[in-house]
Amino acid sequence: MSRAEPLHLRARWIVPVGGPAIEDGWLRIEHGRIVAIGRHAPPGPPGETAITDLGDSIILPGLVNAHTHLEFSDLERPLDADGGLPGWIARVVALRRARPTGDAAEARLVAALRMGLGESLSHGVTTIGEIATAVPRGGYPSIGPRVRVYREALGLSFGGRGVPGVVARDLDRLGDSAGISPHAPMTVSSALGRALLREAARRDLPVTMHLAESLAELAYVTGGGGPFRDLFSTLGAWPADRSPPVLPPSDWISRLARVRRGSVVHGTFLGEPPDATALDRLARHRNRLGVVVCPRTTRLLSGRLPPVRQFLAAGVRVAIGTDSRASNPDLSVLGEARELVGAGVVSPGEALRMMTSDAAWNVAHEVRAGSIAVGRPADLVVLAPSGQFTDPLDAILRADTRVVATLRAGRVLHGRLAGG
Repeated sequence: MSRAEPLHLRARWIVPVGGPAIEDGWLRIEHGRIVAIGRHAPPGPPGETAITDLGDSIILPGLVNAHTHLEFSDLERPLDADGGLPGWIARVVALRRARPTGDAAEARLVAALRMGLGESLSHGVTTIGEIATAVPRGGYPSIGPRVRVYREALGLSFGGRGVPGVVARDLDRLGDSAGISPHAPMTVSSALGRALLREAARRDLPVTMHLAESLAELAYVTGGGGPFRDLFSTLGAWPADRSPPVLPPSDWISRLARVRRGSVVHGTFLGEPPDATALDRLARHRNRLGVVVCPRTTRLLSGRLPPVRQFLAAGVRVAIGTDSRASNPDLSVLGEARELVGAGVVSPGEALRMMTSDAAWNVAHEVRAGSIAVGRPADLVVLAPSGQFTDPLDAILRADTRVVATLRAGRVLHGRLAGG
């Protein structure tokens, strides 16, 4: 999918992330990769090299959405959040049960995935950490972003040793893009989780898991009661013969740390009683485990923003995700970053790393995404701030800054390059 002919781009600012911002910068792309980066004019006789001048724009690495559920990308608006996370999950289950089955389900899923991938490109996203409850027979549509597909599994009555057959089949389909996701502590028995993580280690796959997303979750996994106990009984998901063996977030963190790379999603109440050791455990395993936060979803479902400062103080790499259009009005990681910066939670520089280099690390794509450097794939986003600016980091997060082009491997997949 790489562009065949060389391409020179010039912009007022190039922000590599892995190094200082370059004013009046240029870069050269050949065969989909960045082969040179500089300042002012490229080497060679004047006029010999055709340059696409992007004016007062900013070139960034393609953004990374480290956590989303693209299956809901056909929703026009988020689901009602009344009742917090348990109430919202009940509506998600009802939505899934009302959907078509068979070939119609496959067609609907592919259409939703295409919508989500296209919308992601429009927001400057070139790499995605995706949670999949099903994988299309033909795999994920290859219309743009690089996708790490974490095959999700859940179940409270699981008694087998290997992973469920449908999960193994989907992992085979996904190949190098695969990951594994035990859904959450209240929906995954310890036996199922053990099987999933054993499979992740066998295949050398990254993992991700929703943890400490609500106080109701903590009450359930530490005491067995509360809204989730009632919800699962109503849904017929509670084992008839016993209470399901579930684990608190701290135990899951210890298990997740046994694979080569993992991420904790949300972590809103991580380290709070009655599971006070969870954040300390995460910090001890920060060489393998990161955190992905979804600020607007967290605010919708819990009434607060994620404890990002605590994660950063613990030395944990923090990434940004959008969750899904079932809990969010769009798939913009820039929108998520603006939420945190506007609330004074992080600086613009910290937010930038959370949606580029640290997000790429969390989805185990740090050698392919998250920074601009010679030899890297030319996955880029071109931003156009409105009006005058002197600090590119502040300009990136202005509400009126537009995504004018998104490139993957040197090809423009959204928008256009001025003069191109």
